Amino acid sequence: MSDIDLLAGILSKTGDLVEGVRPDQLPLPTPCETYDVDALRNHLVGWLQVFEAGCEGRAPEGDPAAHVCGEDPAGEFRTAAEGLLAGWRTYGFDRQVRVRDAELPAPMVLNMTLMEYMGHGWDLAVATGQAVPFTEEEATEVLARAQVTLPPQFRGEGKAFDEIVPVAEDAPAVDRFVGFLGRDPGAARPAA
Repeated sequence: MSDIDLLAGILSKTGDLVEGVRPDQLPLPTPCETYDVDALRNHLVGWLQVFEAGCEGRAPEGDPAAHVCGEDPAGEFRTAAEGLLAGWRTYGFDRQVRVRDAELPAPMVLNMTLMEYMGHGWDLAVATGQAVPFTEEEATEVLARAQVTLPPQFRGEGKAFDEIVPVAEDAPAVDRFVGFLGRDPGAARPAA
């Protein structure tokens, strides 16, 4: 599977999850304790706009942490996803990409994007009672990339990621992936 195909599949599935959120689900908690469903949806769209801008060589508009979705969050998500994919297709992966205040190697930015949208897509699915849509092939590939992209110094209290949650080696790849991100795939899921 090509990098573009992998990213397109994950973004499409996460866009479907964004579209599947009902208004009454917005205050529900998510497995990512920092966000309820509404805040997570805003985060997903705001950061996708940042990745899109960087990939296309533009400065992002506004602060992704302050992004609030309008009337059509799924439409906003899909527009940013299409722009991001177009940017990768046009400019490729042999370059530096600006993400906020940092210039990073394009392959690292791609891997960060894959991790972000599969991980938070899982969070959104679990929180809203939707089926986790990612395939075994997608999750296996994103897990492998996460294992080389996410160093230990970003884990622990007060950091972006929790410690790895041990998951059986024969568990589905998406469970092993979210365990690697610091989520417990076997924990009680929030009520939808």
